[in-house]
Amino acid sequence: MGLRSLHFIDMVFIGVGLSMDAAAVTIANRLGRPGVGKGQLVQMALAFGLFQGIMPVLGYFAGSLFAELISRYSGIVTFLILGAIGGSMIKEGLSAEEENDSRRLNLSLLLVQAVATSIDAFAVGVSFCAEAAPIGFAAPVIAATTFGCSLLAGALAAKAGPVLGSRAQLLGGAILVAIGLKALL
Repeated sequence: MGLRSLHFIDMVFIGVGLSMDAAAVTIANRLGRPGVGKGQLVQMALAFGLFQGIMPVLGYFAGSLFAELISRYSGIVTFLILGAIGGSMIKEGLSAEEENDSRRLNLSLLLVQAVATSIDAFAVGVSFCAEAAPIGFAAPVIAATTFGCSLLAGALAAKAGPVLGSRAQLLGGAILVAIGLKALL
C-alpha cells in the first residue's frame, strides 16, 4: 500500500510516531522546570503540534531539493540542541543552588525545542511528496496528534514530578540527552 492510500488511522499512527520526541521533551520540561504550569503546558503542546504540522508541509514542497542535506545533518543538529539543553538541566540539577530564572521555559527555548523535535517531520513530508500523499490531510492530523500526545505527556509528568522531588530535573535533562543521542543513530 503506497502513501496515496493512507487513511485517517494511518495518519494518526504517523503522528504518534512523530510526536514521541515532542512528548518526551514536554515531560523533561515539566520535570526539570517546576514552575511550568498548565498554561505553559498548553503553549508547549501548541508549539510542538504547530511545528510537527508545518515541517511535513515544508518537506512536501521542498521535495528532494533539501532532503539529502536535512537527512544527513538532522541527527547532529538535534543532538547538539537537545544535548546542550539537557546537559544544562543536568548541571543545574546537580548543583545545590535554589531555583533560578535560567530554569524557566521561555519562548525562544520552546521554539528551539519545537524545531529540534520536528526535523524528522520534514523528512516525512519529503516522502509524502515522493508518493503524492495528501499533505493537506496529513499535516493537520499530525499536528493534532502531537498536540494531544504532548498534553497527555505533560499531565503525566506533573503527577510524577512531586514523587521524584529534586531528581526530577536530573531525569528531565537525561531524557533530553537521550533523545539527542538517539537522533545520532
